[in-house]
This record gives sequence, structure tokens and C-alpha cells, in this order.
Amino acid sequence: MDMPSTRWILRALVAFAVLGLFVPAGIAAVTYDPEDETTLQRGTVTERANGSTVVSVQGFHFQGEGNKKKPARLVSVDERGETEWVYDGEERGATWFYDVDPLDNGNLFVVSTRPGKTLVYELNPETEERVWQEEFDIEDTHDATMLNDEEIAVANMRQWNDSAGRSDDRIFIYNRTTGEITWEWYFREHYEINTDGGMSDDWTHVNDIEAVGDEHLLLSPRNFDQAVLLNRTSGEIDLRLGEDDEHDVLNEQHNPDYMVSEDGNPVILVADSENHRVVEYEYVDGVSGSNASGDSSQAERSNGEWEQTWEVGNGQFTWPRDADRLPNGNTLITDTMNHRVVEVTPQGEIVWEYYATWGPYDAERVAHGGGSNGPTISDMGAEGSYDLSGSAGISPGEGDRVSFSNWIVGPFLDTPLEEPVSEFATTWGHLTPWIRPVWLSSWGFVYTVLGALLLVGWGAAELVVNRGRIRRRVAATRQRL
Repeated sequence: MDMPSTRWILRALVAFAVLGLFVPAGIAAVTYDPEDETTLQRGTVTERANGSTVVSVQGFHFQGEGNKKKPARLVSVDERGETEWVYDGEERGATWFYDVDPLDNGNLFVVSTRPGKTLVYELNPETEERVWQEEFDIEDTHDATMLNDEEIAVANMRQWNDSAGRSDDRIFIYNRTTGEITWEWYFREHYEINTDGGMSDDWTHVNDIEAVGDEHLLLSPRNFDQAVLLNRTSGEIDLRLGEDDEHDVLNEQHNPDYMVSEDGNPVILVADSENHRVVEYEYVDGVSGSNASGDSSQAERSNGEWEQTWEVGNGQFTWPRDADRLPNGNTLITDTMNHRVVEVTPQGEIVWEYYATWGPYDAERVAHGGGSNGPTISDMGAEGSYDLSGSAGISPGEGDRVSFSNWIVGPFLDTPLEEPVSEFATTWGHLTPWIRPVWLSSWGFVYTVLGALLLVGWGAAELVVNRGRIRRRVAATRQRL
């Protein structure tokens, strides 16, 4: 009996490897239920929440066309992680939902967009009616905030001035009573034009604006890798966390929150999105005269420095975009590309979890209003770096697993390949969530890509090995023709 040749053994091994890599995608495709994929579902709940949590789900559109399996919507979740109500964006002309803030009267302040327009309004969740609304001719606004009953502060990104060839990204305050802009602040007047490689049509990507006391606004120019405390009176930046391209501090962050420690130190809690973690920094040494509203001058803070006091979920979160400290000391985190919202203890244990496809942007525990309303990490004596634990791991989330884009960097740290591998990982993390099918997990997508590459390589190898036979057959075919 003839033994199989080495070539056929190699073919069998490659075929087995290709099949094995495609199996997860095949199983996911066969077992996929489109109805389940748009279902909002509970994950881990070991501690009841204090009332309802409202979640804005961004949704996915491409060139104005929506994907029904990736809808934009607002969702309310009860203390046990069960869905209370859903406000569908597609039925109401919203391409995207971004920031949502609970108001004192029980209504919600909502920021939504459609191509070329930004719509902000007060929504009554019981009647699903808009109490009032304002529409701005500005592109893709991620956040605005109510300063009082009349004034709205708006983070105006992607404000490209084509005739002047410059970015007019700005912060402005709009008066609803008069219908006029009463105050403006332009980034180009306070930053070098070569920041983030130079002006572009999305230069700052300022994605958050929050009032800090009566005089300050906390801003998040994402593309500048920093959070800044802006003095509305002087127009100067009084405090700055991070620097452009200083990615070990912040890397394209979202939704920073300003707090003050018991010692009077400024504290910033932030979703450090491209570092796939949530971090907290405290401004220590040389800090004096600050108060709970954050109204202190740059001179009073000039001798201090930022210290990282807390880190959670490094490499386990996938592009988190919001983090709020709750009064019980836990943190409510929107883990965007794992399509979930989690409440974690200071030590990283998940005690409340809710899955929401596609791309949750913001989550607020309604009883506590918007933003952070709890103690700082240093006040709790919980400083440190913590891994996540306790996730239900319900699809499409990744559970406690490290994402591929973070995992692949580890083996190449402190080697000549660290920089190119990190760049590849960043690009992978940016692009794949938008093209990966909703029914396929991120690791399943990795296996599928590897299987496809192996299949292409096998085909190329067969062409090389059999090039003589292929050439003879082509010649014979030509002769017959």
C-alpha cells in the first residue's frame, strides 16, 4: 500500500487548519437569529442598581443609510437589568444618538444628529414627546449641555471653513430665548495649528463639554489627547490633563468628568478610549484654594502635577466612551464596542451589566443626574490597576477577554517591532468594528481573516508548485483552439 506523499500530508494539514479557523464563523452564521441580535439584554446583575439607567445607543449608518441590525435608540433599564422602554431613533429622524442627560424634572436632555444637522431637545420619556427642541446647521455634534433654563453650551466639532482653509472648531453658548449665540471660543486661537498633524476637517473632534461650577467648562478635544478646564471669563485654559500624542496618559479619550477630592485636589475620571481602559487622575502637590466647583486659578495650580490613581479594564474594554462615579463608589462605564454598560467596583468586579447593540455611547444612572457624583479613588483608598471580573460574556460582548488589538501588542513590547505592531493594532481596532458582521464576535472575525489568508497562501503555493503543469495545460489548450 502506497504511503501518502509529504505534499498531500501538508495539504491535509493546511485544509484542517483552514476548516478549524472558519468553524467559529460557520457556527455563528448558522445559529444567528436576527431577532436576538437587536434584542437588548441583561448581563451580570449581582447588585441591584439604584433606580433606572438611561443609555444612548449610537447606531450605525453609512452615508445616511441605516443598518436595521445596528439601530440608534435610547433605552431605559431597571435596577435588575431589564429593559423598561425603547425610544427608536430611525422612526424619529435621528441618524445617531450621542449624549443624554437626566434633568431635574424627570425628563432627558438629548443630543442627536442627522447628516449636516444637530438636534438637541428635552424629551419626556413617559409620553415620548419633545417638550422643546433646537436645530443647528452643524455637523455630527457629540455633546451639548444645559447651563440653565435658557442657555445651551455646544461642543462644535468638524466646523471646517472651506473658504479660509482652516478649522473653526469651537465652543459656543446659545440662548434659547433670544435664538442667538452669545459666546464663542475657537480652538485655533489657543492651540498651535500643527497640533494633531495640522488642521483638518475633523481637527479637534471635541466630543464632550461639561459645566464645572459657574465659570468653567471641561472640554475633551479627542484628537488632541487631552481634557482641559476652560475659564469662560478669561478665555484661558486653567488646567490641562494630557498632551497631543502623549498616549501613555490619554489616547483619544471621551467624556471626562471633573471631581474634587477631600483634600481639595482636582480629579478627572475619563474613558481612555484608544487605550481601551478607564482611568482616574488626581492633581497633587502645590494645589491650593480649589473648591468643590473647581473655581480656582491657574496660578494656584501651577506647581502641581497629575498622578494616575486608578486604572480598570486595560485591554478588556473595547473603546469605552463614558465613565461616571456613582455615590456608592462604583463606576458606571459604557463599553462601546463590547456593546454593553457595566457597573464595576473600585476593584474591577462587574456587579451590574447590560448589553445594547449597536455602539452605546453614554449611560446615566437617572437618580444621580448626569456625570459623576461619587467619591474619588483616593478618598476610598482604592488606588491601583485592576482587571475586570464577573462578566456574563453574552454575545456580542467579549466578557472578561482581552481584545485582539490589545493582546497582539504584548508579545512585541520593548522590541524593534513594538511601534509597527502598535500601529497595526490601532488601525485594526479602528476599522474592524465597523465592517465586522453583527453576528460575528471580534475573535471570530480574527479567526476568519486568518483562515482567509491561509487559504490565499495555499492557493498561491499551489500555483507556484504546479506552474509547469499549468503552463503545459495552457499551451495544449491554445493548440486545440
